[in-house]
Amino acid sequence: MQKILVANRGEIAVRVMRTAKEMGIKTVAVYSEADRNMPFVRFADEAVCIGPAPSAQSYLRADKIIEVAKQLGADAIHPGYGFLSENASFSKAVADAGLMFIGPSAHSIEIMGSKIAAKQAAKKFGVPMVPGTEDPVKDLAEAKEIGNRTGYPILIKASAGGGGKGMRVVNNEDELEEQMRTAKSEALSAFGDDAVFIEKYVAAPRHIEIQLMGDQHGNYVYLFERECSIQRRHQKLVEEAPSSCLTPDIRKAMGECAVAVARSCNYYGAGTVEFLVDEKLNFYFLEMNTRLQVEHCVTEMITGVDLVKEQINVARGNKLSFAQDDLEINGHAIELRVCAEDPLNNFLPDTGKLKMYLPPKGPGIRVDDGFEQGMEIPVFYDSMIAKLVAHAATRDEAIERLCRAIDEYYIQGIQTTLSFGKWAVRTEPFRSGNFDTGFINKYYKPEYLLADDAVAEEVAALLAASIWEKDKAQVRSVNVANGNGSSWKMRRS
Repeated sequence: MQKILVANRGEIAVRVMRTAKEMGIKTVAVYSEADRNMPFVRFADEAVCIGPAPSAQSYLRADKIIEVAKQLGADAIHPGYGFLSENASFSKAVADAGLMFIGPSAHSIEIMGSKIAAKQAAKKFGVPMVPGTEDPVKDLAEAKEIGNRTGYPILIKASAGGGGKGMRVVNNEDELEEQMRTAKSEALSAFGDDAVFIEKYVAAPRHIEIQLMGDQHGNYVYLFERECSIQRRHQKLVEEAPSSCLTPDIRKAMGECAVAVARSCNYYGAGTVEFLVDEKLNFYFLEMNTRLQVEHCVTEMITGVDLVKEQINVARGNKLSFAQDDLEINGHAIELRVCAEDPLNNFLPDTGKLKMYLPPKGPGIRVDDGFEQGMEIPVFYDSMIAKLVAHAATRDEAIERLCRAIDEYYIQGIQTTLSFGKWAVRTEPFRSGNFDTGFINKYYKPEYLLADDAVAEEVAALLAASIWEKDKAQVRSVNVANGNGSSWKMRRS
């Protein structure tokens, strides 16, 4: 493998290219017209514009991407995450074109891309499941029968879904018809497939996922867990590794179940198996993400493993470079997704120009970003502009290190999630580890950030006043010593 085309944009494109360059591999960037001046375009050895700003006309153009790869002599394509990363047809098309897909086979993606097929595959290996259906629900009558059998509340979920689309909580039978109609409509609109299934709604769950790696020789390892329970609109904002609530025995059991899920579809490459964990630490299979995750950074920080490097070597046909017994948890890492969103206005996306952009530095701080000062935040793509990661020996130290880094992260021109992140990790529920996916609904109110801002402004005002008074006192003392009553003359002399 001498040259990789990265079929993505922003920080993940730069992240993949950095590892590729360290391995002596050339890189190709593909970009939309809106991303012409992005750092990842300049970072690559070669770059080609593949279409207008909308992703359907650029980053989702599988045919165009493969055409560019072949024209420029690339050996492989890395899809990053999002866009075509979990598209089985794209994986197959890449392989059919004689190129290596740096990810799992089309077969694995197809099975795990359907929540129903994934549950059926995992169940054969004894992986714990939330009670519910194994096949798509045929009609309302069947849905009512399932609801009565399982007991309310229940959760309707799109089989091909993700990101909360096509997902509805139903508290009683009276709500079922309307919520089912809405879920199917959303699913059809978002994924082109209105198949839904029903499962028991697990109240106040934690969202914990296991990172795994597999090679093409049947070897598997799990690289421990990530806690991803702080979410808005079913999308993660704060992630950490390891989780604050798991015991070594539960961690091992979840890891072994994750490997079983991977074996069920002959998986290879990097993947993540997601679980719901209830208040008694019972865990249930949720889904498998057949790609690198946004939050892979915290796993890299506690294990010392470069997951992108392992992905590339697995795609080359190499065996994994380490075994399960070689892995151990080193300290604690916390990641905050720095998104162009307004936490004072229901986390609505915010766009504009980065008038100031100065990321933090220092021991234990990692910033994966894709923007620079002076750039515009486009409206066409995901709102995340960077990932801020803090690593330290203990969880408490990692929290304080993250807060220090947030204070040093200077962004002007747009609203971001930085202030929310600092508030969140300093709350008692987070510090104690006693929280779940309802964290934001239970504990967060926008006025809490305004209160923090007011305190910060008061401190700044007091500091400025103190400096001013000290400065005036120094001037007066110098003037008296010189017999000069004019501070202007003194400062000019």
